[in-house]
Amino acid sequence: MNANSTRGALLAALACLLVGGSFTANSLLGDYPYTGGQFVRYGLAFLLLLPLPGKGGTAALRRLPRRAWGRLALLAAVGMVGFNMAILAAERSAEPAVPGVFVGCAPVIVALLVPLLERRTPQRTVIQGALFVAVGAFVVQGWGRTDGLGLLFSVGALAGEVGFAVLAVPVVRPLGPRLLAATVCALAAVESAALGVVLDGSEFVRWPDRTEGAALLWQAVVVTVVGFVLWYTGLQRIGAERATLFSGLIPVAAACTAPLVGTGTYGAAQAVGSALVGVGVAVGSGVLRRRPSAVGVDDDGGQGLQLRP
Repeated sequence: MNANSTRGALLAALACLLVGGSFTANSLLGDYPYTGGQFVRYGLAFLLLLPLPGKGGTAALRRLPRRAWGRLALLAAVGMVGFNMAILAAERSAEPAVPGVFVGCAPVIVALLVPLLERRTPQRTVIQGALFVAVGAFVVQGWGRTDGLGLLFSVGALAGEVGFAVLAVPVVRPLGPRLLAATVCALAAVESAALGVVLDGSEFVRWPDRTEGAALLWQAVVVTVVGFVLWYTGLQRIGAERATLFSGLIPVAAACTAPLVGTGTYGAAQAVGSALVGVGVAVGSGVLRRRPSAVGVDDDGGQGLQLRP
């Protein structure tokens, strides 16, 4: 890997570790209105991100065609609000491991879907790494009780995870990571509020208690503001296929942090699964590949996105 790809991989990895920690924070929000929680999270994140893009942000948004705005709205609806709602709905009739296993398959889908959309051949090493990541995520989480509805919503969560990566590919370049994160957070806040009013009326949001406030603040500041900017920067540097490999670190981070709040344990299965995820990430991202000696030779071999910030 060259220096640019290495930095992108590290940023994507850190972003996914932060997202994994958010699952532990979710366990502290069981009594808080869910759509209201998303509204607070994304609304606060938008306010924090708003000053970051600078004066050029407004001009960049004005230059976006209508189709790009539709893609951004779909990204927020599918990859953020829809993903979270699918996870919530799945866990009503399925144990949390079930949607987690489905989401763990996202690297495989993205490794096949992105090249198909770009009319090129999928990279064999990325697919091999994605399969390791998917198996590792399964071993970390195991399998649990479910029914048909739980499986259906788990598939919806998988679609949301895939959409979060794939839908961002054409818009991360013209907007940049920070402006893209701010824009989708604003859209997700509006969509969450609209959904909350429809489902819960005026009671969709309330003032959180101390524990809930801390969890929401963590999700807004650390997971969304920091995590999203890191994720989109990593995606811009190494492409959606390789960046999504690091989503296998999400269940690993969740398994590591769950014992801290007494919502889970970390044992032999989690250790083996974590190792498999690590192997998959190393194989698929090109960490194990020799760095080219010739100046100007790209370690991607001409494949994948070659976007630079």
